[in-house]
Amino acid sequence: MSLNLADYATSRRQRGLLTGRAIAAVSRIWRWEFWPMWIFYLPVLPWIALLAIRHRGLTTPTAANPAIPHGGVVGESKYEILKKLPTEWVVTTALISAGEPSDRFDALQRTIEARGWHYPIILKPDAGERGAGLKLARSANDARTYLDRYHAPVIAQAYHPGPFEAGIFYYRLPGQEAGRIFSITDKHMPVLVGDGESTVRELIFRHSRFRMQADRFLSRLKGQADAVLPAGSPMRLAIAGNHCQGTMFCDGGHLLTPQMESAIDRIARAIDGFHFGRFDVRYGDVEQLKAGRGFSIIELNGITSESTNIYDPSWSLLRAYSVLFRQWAILFRIGAENRRRGHTATTVRTLAREIIAYNRRKQADPVSD
Repeated sequence: MSLNLADYATSRRQRGLLTGRAIAAVSRIWRWEFWPMWIFYLPVLPWIALLAIRHRGLTTPTAANPAIPHGGVVGESKYEILKKLPTEWVVTTALISAGEPSDRFDALQRTIEARGWHYPIILKPDAGERGAGLKLARSANDARTYLDRYHAPVIAQAYHPGPFEAGIFYYRLPGQEAGRIFSITDKHMPVLVGDGESTVRELIFRHSRFRMQADRFLSRLKGQADAVLPAGSPMRLAIAGNHCQGTMFCDGGHLLTPQMESAIDRIARAIDGFHFGRFDVRYGDVEQLKAGRGFSIIELNGITSESTNIYDPSWSLLRAYSVLFRQWAILFRIGAENRRRGHTATTVRTLAREIIAYNRRKQADPVSD
């Protein structure tokens, strides 16, 4: 029987894909940064319960940021939060309200013209989480398609080319004159490099990290998955600087300087009633960032922020938990002190009602870039 080279090549590729998927499934056992969130947080729940008893209330943290509804637990408007920041530090942002898709697209086009923007631009849900639904609209057609499919309020932002992005986690104890940077996350966007022979799908499953989130990447690549990348040609697999969207998080302690901490503190203190959260920033020069300038804020998250440097793949699980436990202790301490100063924590019943209402009205997020 003669050897069919085409069938053999196809079979070899299929075996490679199956092997990559199997390796990814098994390695999730010890590669804890890819554990489901509910599994990762199981050991943290007893600590949260202890802190709730110590500070007399499970919802004590909701008093940590009086400037943000419920401290920033769920459903808060990203646009309204960004409006509170000094405009010179924020990427130019506009809100496209809910409504008829054609009206929303017209409003977006008027905004682009009035502000002198040019495509590409960033579109994302005003109340989204974990980078879900972020879209780099490269053309008016991209924007129209996005608004046709997603009907909730949307943030439009001028695209900041970076190429760098960081998450700067900040806190300030009530009554303290200055706040502190708790941690910095140095974000590394996933980039695939072609070899001139393998398909995008094969390259993903062959990569020790990318195969861990292969389904996420392939869901957004669609028809490109079986294309062959020319040798040395790069393909960016994600735009959103979020771990669950494919970005690698590394500890960015090397970026922290007194100048940068001072700049972040000045910005944070411009919001009366903000004490705890994470600034996501984009910048083009490392030395400028260290000097406390040359960066732009794309998002500010409240009390459900994480010190995302814990997902550094070089860290041990014990080290990650030690940072996470300290983060929660600081949050409860801030909430308790603000409550003592007269700020009211959200009740459990109200918070549960808000979470249920948010989930009911939440539309399925479009696939993120």
